[in-house]
Amino acid sequence: MKKIIVINHPQRWILDVPGVDVISPKEYLENETYAKMKNARVFNLCYDYAYQTRGYYVSLLAEARGQKVIPSVKNILDLKAHAIVKSISEAQDELIQKTFRHIRSSEYVLSVYFGRNFSPQYDKLAHELYMLLQAPMLRARFVKNGKWELASVKAFPFKEIPEQHIPYVYSFAEQYFMQKRYDKARVDKYKYDLAILVNTHEKAAPSNRKAISNFVEAAEKLGCNVELITKDDYSRLGEFDALFIRETTSVNHHTYKMSRRAQREGLAVIDSPESILKCANKVYLAELLALNKIPTPKTITIHSENVKGIEKQLGFPCVLKLPDSSFSQGVVKVSTPQEMKGKLKVMMKESDIIIAQEFLPTSYDWRVGVLNNEVLFVCKYYMAKDHWQIINWESKHKGDMMGNFDIFRTEDVPPHVVEVALKATKLIGNGLYGVDVKEVDGKAYVIEVNDNPNIDAGVEDCLLGEEIYTKIISHLLSMANR
Repeated sequence: MKKIIVINHPQRWILDVPGVDVISPKEYLENETYAKMKNARVFNLCYDYAYQTRGYYVSLLAEARGQKVIPSVKNILDLKAHAIVKSISEAQDELIQKTFRHIRSSEYVLSVYFGRNFSPQYDKLAHELYMLLQAPMLRARFVKNGKWELASVKAFPFKEIPEQHIPYVYSFAEQYFMQKRYDKARVDKYKYDLAILVNTHEKAAPSNRKAISNFVEAAEKLGCNVELITKDDYSRLGEFDALFIRETTSVNHHTYKMSRRAQREGLAVIDSPESILKCANKVYLAELLALNKIPTPKTITIHSENVKGIEKQLGFPCVLKLPDSSFSQGVVKVSTPQEMKGKLKVMMKESDIIIAQEFLPTSYDWRVGVLNNEVLFVCKYYMAKDHWQIINWESKHKGDMMGNFDIFRTEDVPPHVVEVALKATKLIGNGLYGVDVKEVDGKAYVIEVNDNPNIDAGVEDCLLGEEIYTKIISHLLSMANR
């Protein structure tokens, strides 16, 4: 097999290894001899591997030509991925702690030359990093925060090798290029990289901390490397295979932007941007349900030109909703024309259109959790103490803020409740949804469809336990395989 070293200034490479061509990136990219060479191994020692640089294209075209190249494009991208660095640090934790146990400073930079380091103390760790990242020259920065961790790793060019390291580098290089066989990169422990979007400051997040932990555990058992991300990780979405949003979604919000970008990047996504668009806006949802003859409380869309006479159409009390309301916020009950007028005046400062809905008094709401058009769980959420909603945000006592709940097997739920919930979610998609249903006089009415329903440990998982987390993650990963 022909061996080719591609380096920016070939004249500076003084090591003469039999059977190895040393050429520039320009020659490799433009010379047809190298373009047509099939049985070749390319060692990319270019100065820069950044996207769309010559170094990047050397590896990209080597793969397109069917040549074996180190580093591959995948390895180049891995070098920039924080999730990969974190997973390497975790996987090699024991070796890292052992290697640096005598270091007294809080930071150490390890140079890796062709899988080696000139100090025997660091040689094993250097080899492991090479095996995982498959770049000829690496610079790994370790920091000590209680224990040693890999903070960053990058490839660096030949010109940045310290003068005192040069003799070692040529010795390692000669041994390296004289090999007849090269170790393949270690197969990743994980089949998928999963990002879970969370907001630890959110008052009513869709999943509590224990549930998030359960999702992580389920995903890892299914072969995922999991990272909890925030809105600040928007630019990194391309590093992952799937995105699971566990933050309250809204259209004019970073959750939608991240969902949309993830979809454009080819990730499997829950909640999909389509689901957010259809569910998060009550105006859209009301129109969709009405057009498809899904039973709902009598609903009217209010704007500045039809506000007069609304009370005659709905009667009192009635419910007013901001289009992007969630978790009982932005939803008010009014009992008189004067109260309605005052609330509408305030709400219309936020939105040109308001939803007005007939008030159906019940002591509880059904919540039907649906995944991929199949029932996942069914709960009864009871109204908060002395309140008409499940959550009373104005309660002075934390224990009275939320009502109790009961969870049911699907076969124990009135069939018409399940049926109307499934009809509603089929209009949205095949993701994860929570349908709020009121049952009055034996008839089921859809109140709303939520695109990111609560999955809380100790509530929605009471019957299925860890299976509920496995089912959700499995469905997300099935989309990643399509």
